[in-house]
Amino acid sequence: MSVQIHPTAIVDKDAELGDNVNIGPYCIVDAKTKIGSGTILRAFSRVCDYTKLGSDCVIHEHAVIGGIPQDLSYKGEETWAVIGDRVVCREYVTINRAVGEGESTTVGDGCFIMEGVHFAHNVHVGRECTVANKAGLSGHVHVGDYVVIGGMTGFHQFTHIGSYCMVGGLSRITQDVPPYCLAAGIPMRVYDINKVGLRRRNIDIQTRRKIRDMYKLIYNSKLTVREGLRQVQEKYPDDHEAQMILDFAANSTRGFTPRMTQDWHHKTEDKVD
Repeated sequence: MSVQIHPTAIVDKDAELGDNVNIGPYCIVDAKTKIGSGTILRAFSRVCDYTKLGSDCVIHEHAVIGGIPQDLSYKGEETWAVIGDRVVCREYVTINRAVGEGESTTVGDGCFIMEGVHFAHNVHVGRECTVANKAGLSGHVHVGDYVVIGGMTGFHQFTHIGSYCMVGGLSRITQDVPPYCLAAGIPMRVYDINKVGLRRRNIDIQTRRKIRDMYKLIYNSKLTVREGLRQVQEKYPDDHEAQMILDFAANSTRGFTPRMTQDWHHKTEDKVD
């Protein structure tokens, strides 16, 4: 299949373009770039040096992918922005490459990134995440798989969001949000498991109830988080969901986001469905 480049676009001769790439009016593609087959760049979008775009992506108007990191420690070292397959970046999205020789900012396959979102240096976003308008992820933020982030949400640097989480809009994230959770607010609080998101991902009710029980242990007001995690490990040995939570805790850099004041034991099991 042929590559289509609008006559007003500026594409460096050393850029690597896959089959059926479509580059629209007034786009700029730098030399040290690789764009996968079937990817579309809409008018005025920019793909900067040291950027890899996967296949079948759509980069909308005025998005800038792989820009120089906004970090004073950056001294021009070779770093990358690596974007997976089937990623949609809507208008004015900015994704900066990393700081630190050989490091990368990464976005997983199938992500939908809405208008005005910013991913700073060394951000890592998992597969099939949805990030709503004007959310801002500071440097070194890690987001797991299948996460939904509400609009205009701000992330403190180095915070982690576990897989299958839902973060409400207009929130301020200063601590880590463990997997499977629903969280929102200023200050940020964990409200429940993300039962709607889990159901949409075909996680059955028995598993959802088990996850709820794990978080009752972790967030029980009579236990510290550390004690709750120890009980999860003892009660659910060799359990996949428990191991995901325990692994997340082991890599947590800023501690778990507190729960809301209501005790989770007051929630009835039928609400999980």
